[in-house]
Amino acid sequence: MQPLQDHLGRKFPYLRLSVTDLCNFRCNYCLPDGCTSHSHRDSLRLDEIRRLISAFSRLGVEKVRITGGEPTLRADFNTIVSVIKGIPGIRKVAMTTNGYKMDQRVISWLDAGIDAINLSVDSLNPESFRLITGHNRLQEIMAGINKAFAHGLTSIKVNAVLLKGLNDSELTAFLEWVRGRPVTIRFIELMETGDNHSFFNKHHISGGLIRKKLLELGWIRVARPRDAGPAQEYCHSDYQGRIGLIMPYARDFCNDCNRLRVSSMGKLQLCLFSESGIDLRDLLQSDSQQEALVVRIKQSLALKKDGHFLEEGVTGGTYNLAQLGG
Repeated sequence: MQPLQDHLGRKFPYLRLSVTDLCNFRCNYCLPDGCTSHSHRDSLRLDEIRRLISAFSRLGVEKVRITGGEPTLRADFNTIVSVIKGIPGIRKVAMTTNGYKMDQRVISWLDAGIDAINLSVDSLNPESFRLITGHNRLQEIMAGINKAFAHGLTSIKVNAVLLKGLNDSELTAFLEWVRGRPVTIRFIELMETGDNHSFFNKHHISGGLIRKKLLELGWIRVARPRDAGPAQEYCHSDYQGRIGLIMPYARDFCNDCNRLRVSSMGKLQLCLFSESGIDLRDLLQSDSQQEALVVRIKQSLALKKDGHFLEEGVTGGTYNLAQLGG
């Protein structure tokens, strides 16, 4: 079957699947008051997830990233990983997590079949980490990273949302941290959502400033793998780790888009900032619906737009990043 492709010729080997919109952190750029509204109990069931990923696999999706909210709040998280990993055509299963109890749970994630972990660490300073996330859990996250490497994981990426006045002075600390560790630090520009307008205006800072400093220090941009996300990655001969930049406000950011999203309620999101999703859940109730599901997914690609229009202040239906896991 011909792989998914839109009218611009962009191909989509990569699916981000949210399995819950519930999160237990209170990050000031996303859920400063905590997760006061969610649909956790109505999230996709295991059999629905299996049918969904099976259809996307038939359409050329090879990599699935499990997101939330916080995906490990699902009691059946490890089973979800195992089921997705066992679907023919899926060669890589990754996850994005806030690292909650990672030191206790990471080995079970890897044993279930996780191939790569993206971890949110917005500061290496314990007090700044607490101020940003609402939790004093940096130590257990660092212990979890060490356990993951000791257990054989070869790919860990650490996401840090760039926040002016809160963590934008930590570049040197992050660089020193990856000098002897095979970790990729990915600095993500703060994105405006429906709930964070004033916070965005106060704390947004361009990733271009970090890029300028990296180039001055001799870092070199590396080629992006076909199934990679949107980050520009940089390497340096003196460092084991890498630095990535995700700059959604940069010109032509959407030109190389290679990922689709499905919400925890079964809606296909053609963009993180779409006004609304395309419901797939009615076609996830029986194995006999696979052909109809494939057709709906393919037809939906015709609606994918050229860009996200964030630079125009359009945030669509995304009120906070926990809705779809970023």
